[in-house]
Amino acid sequence: MTEASSARTRPAALSRWLWVVALLVIAIVAVGGITRLTESGLSITEWKPVSGILPPLSDAAWQAEFEKYKQIPEYQQINRGMSLAAFKGIFFWEWLHRILGRFVGLALLVPLVWYAFRRAIPAGYGWRLFALAALVGLQGAIGWWMVASGLVQRTDVSHFRLATHLLTALFLLAGLVWTARDLAQLARDPGARPARLTGGAIAVIAVLVVQLLLGAWTAGLNAGYVANTWPLMNDRLFPEGIDWSSGAWMAITNDPFLIHFLHRWWAWVAALALLLLARALWRRGGRTEARLLLLVVAAQMTLGIATVVTGVSMWIAVLHQVTGALLVATTAAALHRLGRCDAQGAAPKM
Repeated sequence: MTEASSARTRPAALSRWLWVVALLVIAIVAVGGITRLTESGLSITEWKPVSGILPPLSDAAWQAEFEKYKQIPEYQQINRGMSLAAFKGIFFWEWLHRILGRFVGLALLVPLVWYAFRRAIPAGYGWRLFALAALVGLQGAIGWWMVASGLVQRTDVSHFRLATHLLTALFLLAGLVWTARDLAQLARDPGARPARLTGGAIAVIAVLVVQLLLGAWTAGLNAGYVANTWPLMNDRLFPEGIDWSSGAWMAITNDPFLIHFLHRWWAWVAALALLLLARALWRRGGRTEARLLLLVVAAQMTLGIATVVTGVSMWIAVLHQVTGALLVATTAAALHRLGRCDAQGAAPKM
């Protein structure tokens, strides 16, 4: 292999590596959804980044962990009388979630150090790759910050902190996809410039972030359970039961009825924005990305409705969350396609 051809394969290898890490992030989002829906997130009451890798290995160790769980409000007010066997069940999902988080960090950091040592990282990409690795570490800290909110006075975690945890994971996913596509393009064309965010792209991102935030709040407040009919909420278009006593802003950010309402109807605003993105892609020749985007949007909306009408069936709700992550990845890929056109001097119109 010549030196020139070897240099061309490095960005391709880096791109494939980032796609693998992106798949791992989607997997951890899925396990995070299961952890939330099984109310497992507070079962481990300490953050031990190294020693916490191993689960309890003896009856005495299991009993010690269970005694720690018995000291928090969730057990005392909701799960009092839980058996050790039931505790082991919820402990498993939280442990698996944390283990996957560590694995994602290693899967990103270890190859990155190796590629940096071999000087195989193209110019201009080192800072971006190390920023993504740092974001994984930050995500771990945010995860513990979230858990800590439910260990003293609350019986669950703060929905604001849960939203921060989820949105950071999805931001990491989008960054991995965007960088992987930049590197793939660089492998095909050594003179290729990184894709750019257009004004229309920023608008699409803003609309989608609002929907993702509302979805995280819906999950954190268990707002999906307040109505199991669609399109009406308990026989009304605009739901009854909203608490306006502390003002509109408090209701918008804390009331489960209002947040559920906003999440189900802002979805149509997000769908319209993504439809316009798909149309722009189609016109620019990105028909594969456009078709995939429309498919994922349709699947996500269908799963959202199914989650409601089934009374938040766990596996449908998990699929809804996973498809949300796939939607973020697909949107990032679609926006990258338009941004690549812009970087080449042919600004796309949306």
